[in-house]
Amino acid sequence: MSGTHDIKQEIKKYWKVFTALLVLTVVTVAISYLKFGLAVAIIVALTIALVKGSLVACFFMHLISERKLVYVILGFVVFFFLAMMLLIYASHFNLPEGVQIVS
Repeated sequence: MSGTHDIKQEIKKYWKVFTALLVLTVVTVAISYLKFGLAVAIIVALTIALVKGSLVACFFMHLISERKLVYVILGFVVFFFLAMMLLIYASHFNLPEGVQIVS
């Protein structure tokens, strides 16, 4: 009987995560209609994407119960991702004279 109860708890947990992902998707679409500045819109969108990605990685990919090595590797991935984003951001301000950004 304990096994059936554990499976029901797991299914409940997955439904909660699925519901949270749906709600965050609706929030993302709703926020896209608001008139934010470009920087604020990007920060909000990336924050929501980070939360959604974390939910998927932790629960659906079972990283929440993994060993310490997985977290160290994940930390390096996050660090290098942020470094690459920072390089792109920094290159925006170091354009040669006469070069214009096409948007």
